[in-house]
Amino acid sequence: MEQNRYLKQTVITNKQFKQRTMSEQARLEVCAFHIDSCIIAEKEGAYRVELCDNPIEGGTTPSYGTIKRVREKISIKLYPIIRPRSGSYFYSDEEFEILKQDVLICRELGCDGISIGVQWMDATINKERFKRIVEWAGPMGVTCNRVFDCAPDPYQALEDIIECGCERVLTSGLKTAAPDAAELLHKLVQQAGNRISIMPGAGVKSVNLAALRAACGATEYHSSARVIAPNPVTYINREVNDYGHVYIADAAEVRAMVNILQEGSN
Repeated sequence: MEQNRYLKQTVITNKQFKQRTMSEQARLEVCAFHIDSCIIAEKEGAYRVELCDNPIEGGTTPSYGTIKRVREKISIKLYPIIRPRSGSYFYSDEEFEILKQDVLICRELGCDGISIGVQWMDATINKERFKRIVEWAGPMGVTCNRVFDCAPDPYQALEDIIECGCERVLTSGLKTAAPDAAELLHKLVQQAGNRISIMPGAGVKSVNLAALRAACGATEYHSSARVIAPNPVTYINREVNDYGHVYIADAAEVRAMVNILQEGSN
């Protein structure tokens, strides 16, 4: 993976980069798996919600009813994930048609944008399909989701995603947790310049956010801040263990991260 051939496209100098990243207002996006998490995110000062279902599967498309009700309840930016299943982002023609219909539903329901990704069988970005998605989504914004972290060459993938018309890339820096990839994230922020936003996500918490921001210089961050919600049911059959859990954003954790980003921008 070689970045040097892309650095000539960076539109800011290192000095400008440092000045911009430390003065620009940094924002938090909350990855929400429940409507209550969306309400918490807005109350505690988050800028945007990525609405998802199925946290154990890495997030899949939420239901029509969920998207509709969340849009009615919050006024901050709402970006549902469009991902019909877990696994790879290499989709059949039938799955791609499902993506199209879900994109159109999000537009119909008044969402501000979507989070989505498509790849070829070799894990490179499928620019042809991605450009069609951006066209379908208009005027909504489009975040490239963590299909980016599956790409064999992150520097080429970034250029491909910029060409497709996305406004940001959600990435863990090709690691399981973004705080472990600060060096690569910093390089991506520099390469992106003012052309697209790099938004670190995965493993981002209040205990590591300040250090991550100082190291990589991004101005948007993504975190679920999730905890397991108490089960209100009074009887639980212990012989059945496949109920799963309900995950809710921890209000204090969201507030702490918002405060860290605000303080770091002053």
